[in-house]
Amino acid sequence: MKYMLLLRHEPETGPAEGTPEFDAEMASWGEVMGELAQAGSMVAAHGLDTEATATTVRIRNDEALVSDGPFAETKESFFSYIIIDVADLDAALGWAKKMPNATYGSVEVRPLSSHEQDA
Repeated sequence: MKYMLLLRHEPETGPAEGTPEFDAEMASWGEVMGELAQAGSMVAAHGLDTEATATTVRIRNDEALVSDGPFAETKESFFSYIIIDVADLDAALGWAKKMPNATYGSVEVRPLSSHEQDA
């Protein structure tokens, strides 16, 4: 079964870039991503640019409304996603618990819909 791990954090949390703590976290990310690949569970993963670069589109009364920024106000922002293929929710939760950002952010685990979309 495929799951998406939606990785969130509050901006300015976690270790600061250029510090030994940041380097240690990057090593942790490398380890867990390597484990996912070695287990054959990795489907896709990609980081996201900041919310400042986001654009949101809404259609209201047949009019397209395009606005800068995310669609909702929230303290946490998405910074990455990982799609995994594992046996069940318990396995997906096991991987989510290994994500380094779980100590200062959150990992939302969501099953992918069984409705496939054509590319």
